[in-house]
Amino acid sequence: MQHATDLISIIALGLVCAFIGGMLAQRMRLPPLVGYLVAGIAIGPFTPGFVGDPALASQLAELGVILLMFGVGLHFSIGDLLAVRTIALPGAIVQITVATAMGAGLAWGFGWGPGAGLVFGLALSVASTVVLLRALEGQGLLDSDKGRIAVGWLIVEDLAMVVALVLLPALAPSLGGEAMQAAGHHGPPEHGLWVTLGLTLAKVGVFVAVMLVGGRRLIPYLLGLAARTGSRELFTLAVLASAVGIAFASSELFGVSFALGAFFAGMVLAESDLSHQAAADSLPLQDAFAVLFFVSVGMLFDPGIVLREPLSILGVVGVIVLGKSLAAIAIVLAFGHPVGTALTIAASLAQIGEFSFILAGLGISLKLLPEEGRDLILGGALLSITLNPLFFALAGRVSRWLGERPELRRRLERRAAAPLPVNASAPGMSGHAVIIGYGRVGSAIGKALEDWNLPFVVVERDRRRVEELRAQGVPAVFGDATAPGILEAADIGSARLVVVATPDPHQARRLLTKARATNPSIDSVVRTHSDSERRRLEEDGVGLVLMAERELALGMMTYALRSLGVREGEARLFVDSSRSESQGTPVAEPELPAPELRLRRDEPE
Repeated sequence: MQHATDLISIIALGLVCAFIGGMLAQRMRLPPLVGYLVAGIAIGPFTPGFVGDPALASQLAELGVILLMFGVGLHFSIGDLLAVRTIALPGAIVQITVATAMGAGLAWGFGWGPGAGLVFGLALSVASTVVLLRALEGQGLLDSDKGRIAVGWLIVEDLAMVVALVLLPALAPSLGGEAMQAAGHHGPPEHGLWVTLGLTLAKVGVFVAVMLVGGRRLIPYLLGLAARTGSRELFTLAVLASAVGIAFASSELFGVSFALGAFFAGMVLAESDLSHQAAADSLPLQDAFAVLFFVSVGMLFDPGIVLREPLSILGVVGVIVLGKSLAAIAIVLAFGHPVGTALTIAASLAQIGEFSFILAGLGISLKLLPEEGRDLILGGALLSITLNPLFFALAGRVSRWLGERPELRRRLERRAAAPLPVNASAPGMSGHAVIIGYGRVGSAIGKALEDWNLPFVVVERDRRRVEELRAQGVPAVFGDATAPGILEAADIGSARLVVVATPDPHQARRLLTKARATNPSIDSVVRTHSDSERRRLEEDGVGLVLMAERELALGMMTYALRSLGVREGEARLFVDSSRSESQGTPVAEPELPAPELRLRRDEPE
């Protein structure tokens, strides 16, 4: 019964301490992941007080890895990756290579062998998808072009780490470690390196074929059967059984890791119509065991290494937050993308997380990485995740600073690309619209104007997008709209309307000032994500300021009123009055019929 008590103790204390740590981290505006790791340190063997069973903690961590990788596979989108493949695929591969080389060099300086250097470098090269998504959501960048590139970049990194998890056990003997057999036995390999590597890849190939051919039919079919029973418990059980069962079977039958099996289970299920429901039903358990995974990782961390090896910790943090970031900036600029995108990618990569912990654990089990390496990785993760929000704020400030120095920004963005002419608008254009930014919002507006044969010019600082627009015959100006000469190249002086479709409020005010200086009578429409910024822009006399959340609420309000019996015209009048009141414009209160006299939508008028 003592073993059962230990299991309950570590789960109870782990969850309670993780909750307290997560709440404190949230109050300090840090990612909750920092709190979970600190909670693990608090109940670990290196700090006084309660000490959890490390063997049980490692098993809970393994289950957490399975559910984490299942979630990664469940949200893996080939379409999202293909949309940004031209930058995310080569960029991530080059960045992983550079960061791995820097980490291996650091390991060589510590006196470690090549195997330790490889594992250490790989662990420092991959950022945390969980931290990235939270940061992008907090910055309102998740649906932006730069946000999609960052997510695609991280998808490539995750896939590369999945491959590394597969190949490391086969390569371990040649790198100075021990071979890990399917049954968990460590010993010398029975074959040569290439034979062992070939057998490993063959097993993985068979497993992948089985999953893609049979699994993509069988798993959705079984989930469909469970869904048709109408029992939510059975459906949730089917989802979890698929994740854990396939992970276990893949390890026993094909000798691949639990992580790879769970990843493919999620990826196969992602193609099913039931994937969203599966994700929703498995999310609470996935979150709980993911928290226990981070707690168990924290239990293995010896905080004393910060005092014993401060220079080593600084070296690790330097590789993560400086080396990787500078490499990412150089790569993104070399591919012709704007400085703002380069800075966002750099901030996104300036941290490490779950895959780093998984790689460190595998490296230790294969006798490749010393335990000191795991402590350095964990210390680097804690510090980099803690500092990551500051790097996003710094990226925004640097981007605005460069915006005020257009000549420097142009030199940075053109350093590795052939010069692109700024002006490509139709000569003598007048009465047209100038669209600043051609992302999802700007492109939708441009398509509407094109359908109505209305003239417009696009101002965009993404070189590739400008080249695509010009190839389609759309007048496009390349450059930062706040830089001297850019708005003039779009014939702003003879334009009728300026549409600011970029979400940066500081840039919007500068743009309007420059546009009005040349064309005082120009009309304007601006998007924003801040209610205070909306009021400020309206006070400046902007024609229309739209805030996404407010417009969403007003649209849902219109439908709700109509659904509950208010006539369409009356509903629209009421919503328009609400919009005007929020803008500070006094309007007459709409006269609506009494509630009992309003017609239901299914009654004749």
